[in-house]
Amino acid sequence: MENSDYMRYALSLATEAAENGEVPVGCIVVDGSGKIIGRGRNRREETGKATAHAEIEAIEMACDVKKDWRLDDCSLYVTLEPCPMCAGAIINARIGKLYYGAKEPKSGSCGSIINLFMENYGYSPEIYGGLLEKECAGVMRDFFEKIR
Repeated sequence: MENSDYMRYALSLATEAAENGEVPVGCIVVDGSGKIIGRGRNRREETGKATAHAEIEAIEMACDVKKDWRLDDCSLYVTLEPCPMCAGAIINARIGKLYYGAKEPKSGSCGSIINLFMENYGYSPEIYGGLLEKECAGVMRDFFEKIR
């Protein structure tokens, strides 16, 4: 699969989130062999938990599959620029590569507000922004137009 195929899978999870009344963010974690080992979507409304973000769910599943907290041989694909909490989880899991779709001007931590990955935490993934950006932004726009 190509990077855009992985992001399309994350987009399908974002669409699923929207269909369930959640802010449409989807995320997957792919191991070094190209296998999807983690999947997640926003579930804050469903669970009532502030930490129920797509990235957290996908990282937790990937750690369960690998039976390890270190995901340095993995890539994470998420439809929206990670927030500070999710950026911290990416750093702590030592994700090797981060691909995100749309920018998040209100809480984005890959440069929109702050770039936490530029801070001296001792670890930072390779970051690739704007993958299928129009499609990812469109899912967000459509969701918010429907609820307003």
